[in-house]
Amino acid sequence: MAQLTDDCFAFGGPLLSVEDAAALIAGRLPILAGTETLPLAEADGRVAAADILAGLDLPPFDNSAVDGYAVRFADLAAGTETVLPVRGRLPAGALPDAAAVPGAALRIFTGAAMPPGADTVFMQEDVRREGDVVVLPAGLKAGANRRLAGEDVARGSTVIPAGRRLTPPDLGLAAATGHARIAVRRRLRVAVFSTGDELAEPGASLRPGAIHDSNRVLLVALLRRLGAEVSDLGILRDDPAALPERLRAAAGGHDLIVTSGGVSTGEEDHVKAAVEAIGRLVFWRLAIKPGRPVAMGLIGDTAFVGLPGNPVAVYVTLLFVVRPLLARLGGALLDAPPSEPARAAFAYAKKAGRREYVRVSLRRGADGVVEAVKFPRDGAGILSSLTGSDGLAELPEAVTRVAEGDRIEVFRHPLLW
Repeated sequence: MAQLTDDCFAFGGPLLSVEDAAALIAGRLPILAGTETLPLAEADGRVAAADILAGLDLPPFDNSAVDGYAVRFADLAAGTETVLPVRGRLPAGALPDAAAVPGAALRIFTGAAMPPGADTVFMQEDVRREGDVVVLPAGLKAGANRRLAGEDVARGSTVIPAGRRLTPPDLGLAAATGHARIAVRRRLRVAVFSTGDELAEPGASLRPGAIHDSNRVLLVALLRRLGAEVSDLGILRDDPAALPERLRAAAGGHDLIVTSGGVSTGEEDHVKAAVEAIGRLVFWRLAIKPGRPVAMGLIGDTAFVGLPGNPVAVYVTLLFVVRPLLARLGGALLDAPPSEPARAAFAYAKKAGRREYVRVSLRRGADGVVEAVKFPRDGAGILSSLTGSDGLAELPEAVTRVAEGDRIEVFRHPLLW
């Protein structure tokens, strides 16, 4: 496993913006994920480990884009119909056995190679076939309905850049340009814990004062959607003597450990001390709400992230902070998340210097414009606000007030991009 640099998480100091945090991660962390070569059928969702180059032109030869009749444009009459005899038939997959005959048309089908000399194709719907001749209308441009070799992709060009998370269209393009197997990054191995004596497993009977562990379920599902190989290691109890060894054992087989809760400065927040006993820990104070405090550090050469304990804060910080971390460790390009504009159907006040993500539902107003309606409860522990909303409205640092009718940007759930 690659060794993380000693200062890679040394980002203390004033409040960091989300962009600054992502830039620090990208600038100081190495790529940990190794490579493997997979068949295309197994590569969906994986990260390309190297540029994938076209092994041939696409299309590899000039061909017809339609079913119709291939001709030489020079044989067409100007401004009037042209009548040409039909000399032969060329289906897709067949090789033209001769050059185009001057003064004649050739019946051709979609995907068939253009015969040498032919440069234009009439769609069959636009012509009249009368026995052994075809009547061609005036007005078609030279080269119409002909696909040129390499017009889609040129041989040797980069069709998929290194770091791209592969999609089905990517795999189709790789196949079309001559690839059967491609090099991809190994999935990151991520260990997930929840922390706290108050937690019980989902479905278990609850003693007084206990709650079911929802954060771990949320984290495991989100991390798997982000392409990680996740180990669910259960609940870490508030046992100062046992915590260091549990964390050390997890670090031995994983690239990253993610916990929720237990890393603040309270008397019962024992994870902080446990990490500091076997590694090093740095607190980030992010200019983000919900989810400002995030702990990051190292246990051996394994990265550690301690997220807040409230579920909405876990959701926001995982997607805006941990996602860039996963991208860097896994060798993936970090694309800007897509958002969509909406008209605020609410008024809201916030502090300057802090980015807030407000849970909203979307509806279409009477004038057809998409409106964002604020979820009625704001708390970072209101888990139903995620299932009861369509996304997060992003309110930038400079904004202090939103008035009804203002234009805002909304990221739809699930925020995985």
